[in-house]
Amino acid sequence: HAFQPLERGDWRRRMGEVFYAYEHDASLRAAVLFGHGDRFSRGIDVDAAQANLQSGQPPADPAGTVDVLGKATPPLGKPVVCVVHGDTWNLGHEIYLACDVRIAAANTEFGQDENTHGRFPGGGATVRFVREAGWGNAMRYMLTGDHWSADESYRMGITQLVAATPQAALDAGIAMARKIAAAAPLSTRATLTSARHVTTPIEADALAKTNATYAALYKTEDFLEGRRAEAEGRPPKYRGK
Repeated sequence: HAFQPLERGDWRRRMGEVFYAYEHDASLRAAVLFGHGDRFSRGIDVDAAQANLQSGQPPADPAGTVDVLGKATPPLGKPVVCVVHGDTWNLGHEIYLACDVRIAAANTEFGQDENTHGRFPGGGATVRFVREAGWGNAMRYMLTGDHWSADESYRMGITQLVAATPQAALDAGIAMARKIAAAAPLSTRATLTSARHVTTPIEADALAKTNATYAALYKTEDFLEGRRAEAEGRPPKYRGK
């Protein structure tokens, strides 16, 4: 079963609707998330996010959606295999972290560089990156803003399989999803639910608090300096204010 590709715009709501439809369609047992085009995702539209935060607009009603980051609503009870290629930065990497099985093409470049722009990884990386890769590995990249390769992601345990090309990665993801779908669906759901009895209680509070922290940083002088420096093509001069 294939859903229509997502259009630009309110991508998070649209993805949430697709995930909700997947969750409630008994004929679907496994999903593959793949970014068509030159890359998976470079993350959020920072200007749009800033405008929303400054407007004080309340978050959209999540009814009929499932939060793709597993923060605002209960997580999916069905598995998602995520396949990435090209630039997979910031929120793109955090979506990757929120999925159950992860496959990357060899040309994937990962990044979690928000700290270098006066923001921070507010989509769950401060929780899930640390859990999956270990403290030192996660902090090495989040604190420096350095990007890393598919092979390095595999070394850290984030990625389960590296494929030669984006098409080979997608083929591997579909093959993986078919194996999952061939298993007993009640057993698959029970496995996910049981595993989350460990992770969810520990992580829920930390994940919930990332939204307020993220919004607060958008109001700092350092955030504004980061935006100016990026627009002017110069290194930022942060003052901790």
